[in-house]
Amino acid sequence: MTSTIAVVGGTGPQGRGLAYRFALAGHAVVLGSRDAGRATEKAEEINERLDGATVTGATNADAVAGADLVLLAVPWDGHAALVSSLTDGLAGKIVISCVNPLGFDADGPFGLVLEESAAQETQRLVPSARVVGAFHHVAALSLWRTPDALTHEDVLVCGDDAEAVEAVQDLAAAVTGKRGVNAGALRLARQLEPLTAVLVSMNKRYKTRSGVAITGVEKG
Repeated sequence: MTSTIAVVGGTGPQGRGLAYRFALAGHAVVLGSRDAGRATEKAEEINERLDGATVTGATNADAVAGADLVLLAVPWDGHAALVSSLTDGLAGKIVISCVNPLGFDADGPFGLVLEESAAQETQRLVPSARVVGAFHHVAALSLWRTPDALTHEDVLVCGDDAEAVEAVQDLAAAVTGKRGVNAGALRLARQLEPLTAVLVSMNKRYKTRSGVAITGVEKG
């Protein structure tokens, strides 16, 4: 089933890559940005790689208002303020968080020590939203570089709303060619989000774009 998906933060590398994949899979995608003109420019960049213009740009609020599902692909800095500004549009919808609260210093990336994950913060700020954590560990360059499915990777999905988790597991096939793996309750986003720092560190050391692959689990 196709959906209209708003990608808030769609002008950034991760948002752009996921928007591209969702559009390839036949979904209508709206890139959200504080600047609608910038969002439209990035949408046109994506459409140049697609067989048909299926991606549009809008302000964050307008993108969210017309969407069935919303993906948050924004920096951690300012996350709470942005989510709070979109509460009316996010209410009652499936909201996918791939936000990774990371820090960087001379020794490289590290996960910030927080009282709650980015996904949990979104759920607290918008209690009626059906928040799911997913797509944290897929490299932006891998998403954009090729239209081929990233079959060597898995998308880990966590959430407390069973139907929302199922929907996002299905959506993961747009990236990997297979359903995402149900990783458990939303609280486990606190472990999934900082794991990205480990992958970034390995990617730098080995000059690659590593991902996460789960063995021993049957995937549809």
